[in-house]
This record gives sequence, C-alpha cells and structure tokens, in this order.
Amino acid sequence: MTRPTPQKGILEIEPYVGGRAGATGAAKVFKLSANETPLGASPRAREAFLSAAESMALYPDGGADELRAVIAARYGLNAERIVCGAGSDELLHLLAQAYLGEGDEAIASEHGFLVYPIITKAAGATCIQVKEKALRTDVDAILAAVTPKTKMIFLANPNNPTGSYLPADEMRRLHAGLRPDILFVVDAAYSEYVSRNDYEAGIELVATSENVVMTRTFSKIYGLAALRLGWMYAPAHVADVINRIRGPFNVSVPAMKAGIAAMRDTGHVDMARAHNDTWLAWLTEEIGKLGLDVAPSVANFLLIGFPDEPGRRAVDADTFLMQRGLILRQMAAYGLPNHLRLSVGTEEANRLVVAALGDFIRRKGGAA
Repeated sequence: MTRPTPQKGILEIEPYVGGRAGATGAAKVFKLSANETPLGASPRAREAFLSAAESMALYPDGGADELRAVIAARYGLNAERIVCGAGSDELLHLLAQAYLGEGDEAIASEHGFLVYPIITKAAGATCIQVKEKALRTDVDAILAAVTPKTKMIFLANPNNPTGSYLPADEMRRLHAGLRPDILFVVDAAYSEYVSRNDYEAGIELVATSENVVMTRTFSKIYGLAALRLGWMYAPAHVADVINRIRGPFNVSVPAMKAGIAAMRDTGHVDMARAHNDTWLAWLTEEIGKLGLDVAPSVANFLLIGFPDEPGRRAVDADTFLMQRGLILRQMAAYGLPNHLRLSVGTEEANRLVVAALGDFIRRKGGAA
C-alpha cells in the first residue's frame, strides 16, 4: 500500500514536550516547569486583551504596524526591520525554512533549546550540537564545528536550560569567526531578566551586520505565553524573506493589543525583574546550602544537579516534589538526566520548594 510520505528528516524528530502542568496527590499545585512569570501579565495588557473582543469578526493588521512601531520606539530600532510572529518559535521555524535545506548544517550548543534540532530537521538539514564547557556555550567549539555545509548558528543567550550567557565580547568573537553567508540567530528570550554590564541582547550585532538576527518573546517577563507573541530584529534582506513566507495574518488582534500594552507598562516589567532578582539569588543560596549543585543563572530559572546515587537522583526528587504539588522540569531530553530545572515562582512557591528539597535530602531510606 502506498501513502503520502513526509519530507526527509520529519520522522526523525522527537516532538517537543512542554513543562508539565499537573500533579497528583496534592491539594495545591505550583507549576515551576515552564519559566513563566509568577507575576502574570500586566493589568493593562489584560484590559487590552479584553478590548479585542469588540473586533473579533475582523482580520488583524497583517503587518502588525502598531506593535512594530511600539517595539521600535522602545528600543530605538527601525520598524521596517522588525517582524512579528506567533511566538518567537514561529520566527525560528521560518528562519530555518528559509535558509536551511537538505545537505545543510546548523550548529547549536549541547544543551541548547530543544526547538533548534526540531526546526533544523524539519527543513531537511542536520543539527550539529557541540559540547559545552561547564554548562556554558563554548565559542571555540562552535567555530571548530563550522564546515562548508554550515548555514546557520543558533545561540540562546541566556541559554535555556543552563541559565548561562555569553558576554558581549564573546558574542562578537563568535560572529567574527563566521563566514558572511552563515546566518547567526541570537535567541534572546530571557534578555529582559539580565542585569550584567557585559551582556548585550544582540541589537548592536544586528545593526552592524548583514548575517545576524535577534529573536525576542512576550512569553516570559511580559507574561503573555498563552497568546503566542514574539518578534525579531533582522537585516532588511532577512526581514523581507521572512515576510514573504510567513502567514498573512500570523499575529492575532488580542495578542497585538496585549503586546502593545505590555511593552508600554514599564512599571510592571520593572516589578517582575525586581521580583526575579530577589528570589533568584535567594533560591540559589538556599538550595546550595542543601548541598545540591546549582548552576549560576542570569535568567528566571535555575538548573539543579542531584547526586548520582540510588534514591537521590533527579528522577527521585521529581517524584518527591510532584507528590507535594511542586512541578519542576526534568532535563533528560536536554542531555542532563540528573538535573531538574526550577522556574522562579511566587514567594510561597519558592519557600515551599526549598523546604521540600530539604525534606528530600534528609529523608531516610529513599522513601517519598
């Protein structure tokens, strides 16, 4: 029997699995698995979202002109070089579709975002994942992996799930070592959380280069994950290509209205950043006191390493925490089977997870 067959590489893809949302045996559940903001969306964004009900029968503005103008004004950018999408994931997919094909290679770091190999394979290309050094992207390893087949570099900065980042000088060194026909894609989904003086989200590289693209999202600090809204800043020729292949109405009216309001509400963003600064530092210190390995993070999550001992491994801790309504993210799919990723939560959630981890470490006989 014959039947339609998908393009080469599609059936090799392991489907992306998001952070779990449910737990068993707990009266109250704290979802700390998806790096969502515990403060929620701006009240102004919620009001703008509700106002969209008045125009549900009408198509959106296909160019997202007002949203692009607000983004451009916020960062001092050329609005013509901004493209909006249904989350930054859609834009990453479109970039791979446009610039990768059979026989091509893309490079990503060993523990980079799982979407990179998915979209590379979907385009018929091969994703080369290079080793990291102490859970940090290794610029030299990436440059050494470049071959004549290399057409794209994916770099999450900060990186999910390690929480590490490349400083601006290393970003420039990496870019300087690439051929001009290689597209350097900087995924800056967590950039709003970073307060380091040596960090640069990618805007300057895009502004001064013909082969760098920066993607951003409204899903993290802005709290609009359910609406699927992202944007990219790119050279004019790349923006032109993506505009040719994206859907004509790929961003909904509620998403655009909420995004505009969220970006204008700088006070809410400042509050979310301050909350994260306080509790990221607290969680790092308190979990470290328990004897667990906590990777330094500049984002809104922590990567926690567990002992490789029966009853004390990450999978055991995950089961223990789940029974108490605390949902973290298992990291086996990222090549880190003995780690869990913890999103910064509310004060209540943060204190509960530290207490539960302490109980897990101190319990007798490995029983939950």
